Amino acid sequence: MDTFFGVPTPALVGQVVIGLINGAFYSLMSLGLAIIFGLLHVVNFAHGAQYMMGGFVAWGLLEYFGLSYWWALLIVPVVMGVVGMLMERYMLRRLYAVDHVYALLLTLGVSLLLEGAFRLKFGISGQPYPNPMSGGLDIAISFIPWYRLWVIVVALGVCLGTWYFIDRTKLGSYLRAANENPNLVRTFGVNVPRMLMLTYGFGVALAGFSGVMAAPIYQVSPHMGANLIIVVFAVVVIGGMGSILGSILTGFGLGLLEGLTKLFAPDYAGIVIFIVMILTLALRPNGLFGRAE
Repeated sequence: MDTFFGVPTPALVGQVVIGLINGAFYSLMSLGLAIIFGLLHVVNFAHGAQYMMGGFVAWGLLEYFGLSYWWALLIVPVVMGVVGMLMERYMLRRLYAVDHVYALLLTLGVSLLLEGAFRLKFGISGQPYPNPMSGGLDIAISFIPWYRLWVIVVALGVCLGTWYFIDRTKLGSYLRAANENPNLVRTFGVNVPRMLMLTYGFGVALAGFSGVMAAPIYQVSPHMGANLIIVVFAVVVIGGMGSILGSILTGFGLGLLEGLTKLFAPDYAGIVIFIVMILTLALRPNGLFGRAE
């Protein structure tokens, strides 16, 4: 059997795929966080709970209405986007004029409330969700399920499309300007509060979309967001708070690093991302792609 530094090649390919899958979720989740923080300056601790809600809404659509995964991919982001807009309109908007720590505490409280409510309703055990794609790609040295490849490709497409929209389009420039100088943007007839509400709703919709994508791979459970959000915050810090492209590149890169660490230094696999975060904060406090205020 072929080996790479003493590691069988099939095992290496398998860990690379797993790393890219984890990186896909890290990128999607950190992208939503980066958009919300970069444009609204809100540290959204509810993001993990919103990801969890996306998974449960997908499960509920299948369990109670018979709507498949493909319908969930369309419906869940819309539902979660509306939930996000309502949260911004009636909760977060009241806190923009005060210290940012109040919004952080609010979203943390919402996260704990949602996780507690879903745990009370569904218990701590996960709800299974069927794989929508059977079969896979046989490349002789390894077998890669089609759904895993689908997750990687779609996550990359959504991330790059979002980056292009915000950084390269006229509407995206309005979004950035609305955060930096809202009074100037109002002179162009732009409804700034509505734009910020839509921005937060879009970030939450990305979390819900990630929850749907994760449902067939991981069990849908009340703790699925809590298990992921700490790592995602580390990804955002490493990439640079508010840096959209930094979140995408860092998410995939750290997912791949984590997967390879499981092969070559398994004892450090659970902490390698946090080691990178500590080194980044020590050497580049603004992150790898962040800019000083």
